[in-house]
Amino acid sequence: MNEEQVSLLLKSAALFPPPHGVKLSYGTAGFRADASLLQSAVFRVGILAALRSFKTQSVIGLMITASHNKVTDNGVKVADPNGGMLSQDWEPFADKLVNASTPQLLVSLIVEFIKKENIRLAGKPSAEVWLGRDTRPSGESLIEAAKEGINSIIGAAVLDFGVLTTPQLYWMVRARNKGWKATEQNYFEQLSSSFRCLMDLTPNGIKVNEEDDKLIVDGANGVGGEKLEILNNMLNNLAIEVRNCGNDGGILNEGVGADYVQKEKVIPRGFGSKDVGKRCASLDGDADRLVYFSVLSDLSNKVDLVDGDKILSLFAIFVKEQLSILYKGADPETHSSYQARVGVVQTAYANGASTDYLKQSGLEVVLTPTGVKFLHEKAAQYDIGIYFEANGHGTILFSDGFLSWLEAKNNELASISEGSEEQKAALRLLAVSRLINQAVGDALSGLLLVESILQYKGWSVHKWAGLYEDLPSRQLKVKVVDRTAVVTENAETVVVRPLEIQDAIIAETGKDF
Repeated sequence: MNEEQVSLLLKSAALFPPPHGVKLSYGTAGFRADASLLQSAVFRVGILAALRSFKTQSVIGLMITASHNKVTDNGVKVADPNGGMLSQDWEPFADKLVNASTPQLLVSLIVEFIKKENIRLAGKPSAEVWLGRDTRPSGESLIEAAKEGINSIIGAAVLDFGVLTTPQLYWMVRARNKGWKATEQNYFEQLSSSFRCLMDLTPNGIKVNEEDDKLIVDGANGVGGEKLEILNNMLNNLAIEVRNCGNDGGILNEGVGADYVQKEKVIPRGFGSKDVGKRCASLDGDADRLVYFSVLSDLSNKVDLVDGDKILSLFAIFVKEQLSILYKGADPETHSSYQARVGVVQTAYANGASTDYLKQSGLEVVLTPTGVKFLHEKAAQYDIGIYFEANGHGTILFSDGFLSWLEAKNNELASISEGSEEQKAALRLLAVSRLINQAVGDALSGLLLVESILQYKGWSVHKWAGLYEDLPSRQLKVKVVDRTAVVTENAETVVVRPLEIQDAIIAETGKDF
């Protein structure tokens, strides 16, 4: 690293001293804390993002958001070239970088790391970082801190896209690095056109109940509601009413949003007796989570929740059904049927009833440790990998090999049996691959896929909710002196230390209630 670069880093870092006595840790998707504590961290993550761009020779994303957290919190996430989360190999460096106590120590860490990673810094623009933020008031100043960090690396360029959902920025980064059109408008156009394609392929005569015709969406008073209203204007075959958009004085994630509805199982603000029996959905603060619900009665604020497990089940049985139609009548001797390996990925947080239902439906189900990065990595090992957490975060991944075969199969069917059920199944799967956000869980694309499948099957939200009955469960947080003292295995389903905990679990679950 030359003297000019060292001098620039020392000068910039002096403007963003870390808060005294505060240690931040890289979580599942980045750093989160009270927004007042994050200026230094975001500045330093800007540096990291620029270095990551030099290393990968690709566009990197940096998103300012704290997702479903309260409005006074904020955070910073990094999107890798594939639109996924920052490589786990870089997480320890992120921790060290953010917690370096002085500008001198910061520079020392950077010099050591670029040598270890063989990162070549160039004087000409050869790194690029794309920025986005949600609607939190603290976002604007934190974006400026990120820009300072990026600009402190000579040769790094920055593009600020303003207010976006997290999935939008991740989609745009992935698209840009694949050489596709990658603006926010391109995102909206791809989602709306793929949705129209799926709706046009709905079998004739399918009709849901009249009361279920309109979808009512809780926007969590965040960016998701704002962007859904834009998307809604591009749809002509789905009626959506968006509430809690944040333009009526509502506070982000306060008594609203997917996290609130999923955990509390009560209606969000702005919903009431007039909505009994109607199809409703809720987004979280940065629109990467989605749950559905229906209001149970006008005497209660309770909801019939349709969580991520049931969204996963809906997607999985639809994909399996389309593959079955596609393979119908295929000649195994020609190997033109390409038996796609479909995997459904869950964590130990999934309700056991959903796992049983999926297995009984003939699907391969695997568990991973908690965290989207583990789910996404496992799903990518299949031709079609489908993952969701109960909280409503998840997506579908399609392998390049399977999509290449599917494109060729569709072309073949178009030439010999255009309009056949087999070709329609191929077109539906292709449309799903374009509608779903394969970079990350996306409430907007997920919502449109749910709506198209419900229309295809002619199901109401009530029929969908009745796919299976959840096993009784309760989730509590227990404060302990040292959480690392509890060691698990088998994707966090078995406690190996202390042994007494697992013995107590076995004794309790073995009781006949």
